[in-house]
Amino acid sequence: MKISLSAATLDKSIADIVAVAVPSAKTKFNKAIGRIEAVTGKGSIKPLAVDERFEGKASQTLKVAAGGRTKARWLLLVGIGDETDTEKVAWSLGHALASAARAQKTAAVELPKVTVKSVRAVSQGLIAGAYRYTEYKSDKKSSAGLTSALILEAPKAGRGLAAAIKTGRSLAESVNFARDLVNRPPNDLNPITLARAASSESRKLGLTCSVWNKSRIKKEGMNLLLAVNAGSAIEPRVIHVTYKPRGAKKKVAFVGKGLTFDAGGLCIKPAASMIDMKCDMAGAAATLGIVFAAARLKLPVEVHAVVGSTENMTGSQAYRPGDIYKSLQGKTVEVINTDAEGRLVLADVLTWTARKLKPDVMIDHATLTGACMVALGPWRAALYTDDDSLAKSYLAAADTEGEAFWRMPLDEDLKSKLKSPIADLKHIGGRYGGSITAALFLEEFIEEVKWMHLDIAGPAFLESAHGRLPKGGTGFGVATGVRFLENLK
Repeated sequence: MKISLSAATLDKSIADIVAVAVPSAKTKFNKAIGRIEAVTGKGSIKPLAVDERFEGKASQTLKVAAGGRTKARWLLLVGIGDETDTEKVAWSLGHALASAARAQKTAAVELPKVTVKSVRAVSQGLIAGAYRYTEYKSDKKSSAGLTSALILEAPKAGRGLAAAIKTGRSLAESVNFARDLVNRPPNDLNPITLARAASSESRKLGLTCSVWNKSRIKKEGMNLLLAVNAGSAIEPRVIHVTYKPRGAKKKVAFVGKGLTFDAGGLCIKPAASMIDMKCDMAGAAATLGIVFAAARLKLPVEVHAVVGSTENMTGSQAYRPGDIYKSLQGKTVEVINTDAEGRLVLADVLTWTARKLKPDVMIDHATLTGACMVALGPWRAALYTDDDSLAKSYLAAADTEGEAFWRMPLDEDLKSKLKSPIADLKHIGGRYGGSITAALFLEEFIEEVKWMHLDIAGPAFLESAHGRLPKGGTGFGVATGVRFLENLK
């Protein structure tokens, strides 16, 4: 989709469809409708709004024939509720427009206020809202969507506006890259092809990408990762992508769980729980999306993405409940349930990242626990860290990007649940507080590095669209991670 600036006003736009923001407060609602009807003709909009019960509430939309003095065919009224943040309003307008305009080719959007931030946000929303996963569709034309979009009352000479479009596009394309990875079927995406995808994108962006095969992983001493892989016919991979701009003063490492399919191992999942387990590499997808976005945006921060990738299957060599393995960090771990495999993979990768890269901050993304979804529901991720400043800055970035996180406690009292009578640690702590004990287990392997764990099990993959998040792979976490890097001092 081509996104351009235009000095045209609402009545001069010749696009197929034009999006306009409508607030919900009664006085503001009536004023907005009156302003639109000044162009489309008195009484042309309000009766339709009444009939369709369109009240300007957040996420409400109303598509109407334009008419009057307008040159457009359709108007899309987008409810914004009582939201006053110009970035969030702009994102909502772009996303709603691209989502609704499946039968149209050209579009335009009228922003309540044209600024660098709002232009970036609307561009991001347009690209994200237009997302469709059509790789395996025979008829791709039916999902083609918009080809071009104009931002109205935004002169081409506006300072920084063209760059803002590029920024919004780059970020949204990185989110969509992550979505594509998560949506790919497991017979297509496995640890080997995931590594190829990361290498291919790295080459396009001029980044360094190193990939370890099974022999190298064994040589490095990542026995926990190898244990999870033992039941699979496909080799594991560790993927390390590096973005290192000249003069960078901060180094941030993102670590991702890359389970390209999780059958549960010998503690096999029921069929209903297994169908979507291609999404168990969403943490890896987010991790890669962040480093690629950082490169596209040329952020002045050194960024590393490190991914541990494998399948968790039931082959003849599969690891068993009761097995004990020595981790890269040195601690021995007793396996209790083979379906709690993600924390084993992450443990070794976190240790390697902390020791070898010595980042200022290390952040992992993982679809780690069903317990997190029980606690927080399907649309919010859990955030764990003992660093208040890090938590505050990350939550602020999430709020700006409209991604929902909730800080959870690293409750020291629950550490006793991880004690094993015959090894240094058990890798799960029982039913209660399952998301917390998973985070506490990971904490055992982070060395002395400032660390944050993000359990994205809920919002990484959805059965139906919700707000900004589409059905299927959502790319959740990419936008927040990038905003955090942008804000890093």
